[in-house]
Amino acid sequence: MPQSTHDFVEKYLRETSEIALATSPDDMARVIEILFDAYRSDRTIYTCGNGGSAANASHLACDIAKFTWVDGKRRFKCTSLCDNAALLSALTNDVGFNRIFLEQLDGRVVAGDVLVCLSVHGGSGADRAGPWSQNLVAAADFAKKAGAKVVALVGYDGGALRQMADASVIVPRTRAGYTSTPHVEGFHEVYHHLICERLLQLVAES
Repeated sequence: MPQSTHDFVEKYLRETSEIALATSPDDMARVIEILFDAYRSDRTIYTCGNGGSAANASHLACDIAKFTWVDGKRRFKCTSLCDNAALLSALTNDVGFNRIFLEQLDGRVVAGDVLVCLSVHGGSGADRAGPWSQNLVAAADFAKKAGAKVVALVGYDGGALRQMADASVIVPRTRAGYTSTPHVEGFHEVYHHLICERLLQLVAES
């Protein structure tokens, strides 16, 4: 018998609850620490992602730059590498899609900056288009060589980004071992709002 819409909704919400409770507080705290260190050092935070993760990267950059405002306090420096459509298409045309984020960092990123990579698979796996999210992996490698920190918000097994990152949060599987792109991208939004609310508190307390 086909699953009813009510049963689907109930199952999805139950899985969401399981994932939330299984998320690592220690991993979240380490990510927040790195981002706040960048603020204290007056360094820049860059965000990037592909597809739905590109939208999440833009939203995260917006909230770090705006939501964390405290009267009388210095503001975060934060920008998304996903937002200039003309530049992204020019870079794709001239140097290839795998370098669209790396090329934007070249000449800009310095030691102490932070690159936040959002990715469902974390730069692992392959489909007909080739390896997933290799532009994020290339950007992370470039940033680390420049002395910047890398933060990864990922899903599934975390892929290469989980291994490369100075701090990462992986969206855990449900108790039954299930995960999905909607769960991963949805929780990246939950995580980023948590991050920004804590950063706001830390700025206010500083």
